[in-house]
Amino acid sequence: MMDRVRLRAFAKVNYALEVRGLRDDGYHEISTVMQSISLADEVEIESSKEGFALRIEPETAEVGPPEQNTVYVAWKLLCKLSGAELPVEMTLRKRIPPRAGLGGGSADAAATLYGLNELFGLGLDAGDLRGVGAKIGADVPFACTGGTALAEGVGDILSPLPAPPVHRLLVAKPERSADTGEIYHAYDERPREGTPCVGPVVAALRSGGLSTLARAVGNDLEPITARFVPEVEAYKRELRQTGALGAAMSGTGTAVYGIFATEEDAETAKRGLGAAFVVVCEPLLRGIEAL
Repeated sequence: MMDRVRLRAFAKVNYALEVRGLRDDGYHEISTVMQSISLADEVEIESSKEGFALRIEPETAEVGPPEQNTVYVAWKLLCKLSGAELPVEMTLRKRIPPRAGLGGGSADAAATLYGLNELFGLGLDAGDLRGVGAKIGADVPFACTGGTALAEGVGDILSPLPAPPVHRLLVAKPERSADTGEIYHAYDERPREGTPCVGPVVAALRSGGLSTLARAVGNDLEPITARFVPEVEAYKRELRQTGALGAAMSGTGTAVYGIFATEEDAETAKRGLGAAFVVVCEPLLRGIEAL
């Protein structure tokens, strides 16, 4: 058995997000197209003699209370499933900004599930890992596999989609973040008919046209988040002004992305964008990568 694994846990963007309604259990039915991108955290897991230890790098990274961290929750669930304590020391190197709509916590959880399965030889397949991941958060099943997918239900019913045409994404996040629960609560108070975007995005992916994809991206929650954080709309406008073929907010925000045909175009636009966090990414076909 190996004694250490290192993994990249990739962020995601939502090419499209439509809110379909509030369920009786308090969760929202959605339809969304998710795409893995090259922005990533690093998760290192090393076997130890007992217990669980977690080191965060940098120490200033916002990860919330230790017992609520998705890495710890993933570890606890696999301990329960395996019927034994899985003693580890973990290092989580954060690069994905928190509370941005980029799925950083979900990616970390998915990488933890994958890494523990490998490290301890638990014999779980991809479907098993997605099932455990669904107990952690709605985006974790997608993060376990990554690539390009249509997600329905609360985000846990996945259907693979064709990979997008080659392009680059310029991802920008303001200093302020958004709380997912607060955004959905505000949406429920003032539900609105958004512009359909899931169908057009799926059609664009199947046709392979970048301009068509870029024109189709959208997010029902964008106007809601922009009421709390006006920079969302400002960044989207700036991205279009600097040459983005299309732009939208990811998840509940506050990160916004622009679609560019080439890395050169994206890097040129990056120099003119005054965001607290800004990075050029590419779409990927996976959610986790072993190092």
